[in-house]
Amino acid sequence: MAESTKSFEERIESNVKTSAIAVPESLVALSPEERERLGKRATRKLDLLILHALVIMYVLNYLDRQSIASAKLANLVEDLGLTDVQYQTCISLLFVGYILMQVPSTIMVGKISRPATYICAAMALWGIISACTGAVNSFAGLVTCRFFLGFVEAVFFPGALHYLSTFYTRRQYALRTAILYSGAQLGNAFGGLLAIAILQADGLHGIQGWRWLFIIEGVATVGLALLFATYLPNSVETAKFLTPQEKDFLSYNFRLDQGQADHKDELSAWDAFSMAVTDPKTWILLCVLYAVYIDGAVIQFFPSVVQTLGFSRNITYVLTAPPYLVCCVAMIVNGWHSDKTRERYWHIVTPLCFTVIAHVIAVATTNTAGRYVAMMLMPGSIYASSVVILSWVAGSLTQPAAKRAAGISLINAIANTPNIWCSYLYDGAPRYLLAFLVNLGAAVAAIILATICRVYLARQNTILEAGYDDKKSAPTKEQQDVGFRYML
Repeated sequence: MAESTKSFEERIESNVKTSAIAVPESLVALSPEERERLGKRATRKLDLLILHALVIMYVLNYLDRQSIASAKLANLVEDLGLTDVQYQTCISLLFVGYILMQVPSTIMVGKISRPATYICAAMALWGIISACTGAVNSFAGLVTCRFFLGFVEAVFFPGALHYLSTFYTRRQYALRTAILYSGAQLGNAFGGLLAIAILQADGLHGIQGWRWLFIIEGVATVGLALLFATYLPNSVETAKFLTPQEKDFLSYNFRLDQGQADHKDELSAWDAFSMAVTDPKTWILLCVLYAVYIDGAVIQFFPSVVQTLGFSRNITYVLTAPPYLVCCVAMIVNGWHSDKTRERYWHIVTPLCFTVIAHVIAVATTNTAGRYVAMMLMPGSIYASSVVILSWVAGSLTQPAAKRAAGISLINAIANTPNIWCSYLYDGAPRYLLAFLVNLGAAVAAIILATICRVYLARQNTILEAGYDDKKSAPTKEQQDVGFRYML
């Protein structure tokens, strides 16, 4: 049996025999059944306290970011006198700030002792900026708010991915990433419905409805950020809701999975960045995610795409919800099954096949029913694959911890650049032919690139089976000593 597929109990026995990783005293006397119950209880506590907060954070992250799409349907463009290019620029420039801040911010998350507090502080700040967007009166004001909103929001997603990777093992990670990502899709699903309710306040106290949209969502974000900062744990060791034995189990299980514990001060930020940049896995995984995120850029224009079906504003808002609800289910099921089977490649490629089908339909027909079927398939297939890719990234970019943080942020930052240039493809409604043709090509490219990635990682596993690999891109000696292998 390959080391990477051994059960927890088998790995404990193996490591006890080799003395590779010492078993904590609190776990030695426990039977396998008792350890299993302890592990389930500890993991359930983590899930209950951490995941709900991160999901709500991501809901608000997306609402604050995507409110501009709902505001556009509520006469934002007309009230501010924006041209089409100016509106597209406001969308694009958010991602300029978002990309610039990701790498330094996530390296900081990987090195500081209070990552949860840092993420909550960023959340409060982006809520303030979002609320301020409700006061803008010109293109200059709107584009400035959007740039700084992206700059601050950059802290959250890659930071949250790294934060999760410090609590969960690789075979628990895809499901938790899918649950985290469901926050974005819930934000998309209910953002339109929330917009309907808020826009009923149009003209209240002389304030236009789209302004209320930014103000209310921004204030809610600040309030919840302050609440989450009071109880989110910064590490397993500092989690007040865990017993000492549960902390020992989680720390030990993490070391078994990774081959060593995380050490935040084991190398400098520059060394961490250099290690990530010189690792071939960083660039292969980046290419896969980049191709998928080209398709994902459709989300920035999804209300406008749905509007081409010809329904009223409120019906358009309602019709944007079902595709995102289907997306949540697809992501969680795909992430859960990927963790259960400890397999990544087919859980990426299979959803991408549905992405190809969706864009073939979108290119081939203007039939209302056909195009809505394509829209139902797009978010679910794109993000079901991307959550597994992100799990592949976190599990394949090996220790040290700061290198993993740098790699996650670098990949996510560059992979988000399509959101800058793809916004200019969405011209020529109702067909959006150029955009959908580019997306179709990107989905096919993603399948090919994922295949290349699997072949490369399988080759690296073969090298590890043959003996110690001393390349800088290889797992650390401690990881290799306990039989670390890449998930395929």
